[in-house]
Amino acid sequence: MMRLDGFGIFVKDMPSMVNFYKDALGFEIKEDTNTSNVRLEKDGTLFILRRRSNFERTSHNDAISFTRGVDRQNTIVLSVPNHLSVDKSYADVIRNGAIPIMPPTNTQNGRRVCYISDPEGNLIEISSQNYI
Repeated sequence: MMRLDGFGIFVKDMPSMVNFYKDALGFEIKEDTNTSNVRLEKDGTLFILRRRSNFERTSHNDAISFTRGVDRQNTIVLSVPNHLSVDKSYADVIRNGAIPIMPPTNTQNGRRVCYISDPEGNLIEISSQNYI
């Protein structure tokens, strides 16, 4: 039986990505940041930053390519308790280096959602847990 242990993303600039996830989003660093893969944690979920150059060097697979610009096919989702928390979180993360993609907006089903990007273009959703 398999269980989900966590997930990871590939990064070019490890120091800036570690700092972004630590400072802007509050992820906890779980090990030395000068390694090929840096393990972080948020709310009990493992999140691994994987150095792209190491993967490219070892995979030798031309079929694998990396997204350029904002990756709108994958999304990291973070939830907050209510609508006001979405607005506050959006302002805080933009001030701390996130790239604004879509400001806080009410959805048709009553939730509030916004989108930001990390420094390398990974899309991040911040949404309310409650409806209105």
